[in-house]
Amino acid sequence: MSLMSEDADPSEQRAAARPVAVNAQQSRVTFNRLELNRILNLYGRMVADGEWRDYAIDFLKDRAVFSVYRRASEVPIYRIEKDPRLARKQGMYSVISATGLILRRGHELERVLLVIDRKLAVV
Repeated sequence: MSLMSEDADPSEQRAAARPVAVNAQQSRVTFNRLELNRILNLYGRMVADGEWRDYAIDFLKDRAVFSVYRRASEVPIYRIEKDPRLARKQGMYSVISATGLILRRGHELERVLLVIDRKLAVV
């Protein structure tokens, strides 16, 4: 038995519900394309080196989090967070270790990622 009347068009109900879903997504913090590209480039290099195996992306109401795992069943070894509320203070980007220690925080993603981006060094 249907709860709708026979005259009601189901597409109209979905259309009426759509703006609520769009507003819910707009209130979330996300990584933009350039930020995500930089993070995924680093992730790809670390996977190629055998250091990292899995990742997760969370778009929360107050921050966006990119978590990096050595294995899928473990806690993340690093979390790359974007928190716009800290943009004028310490900087909106931060890298956090598995223990919760903030390794680096700053205004520019490139500089913050240098703490985990191991490049070849001449010795």
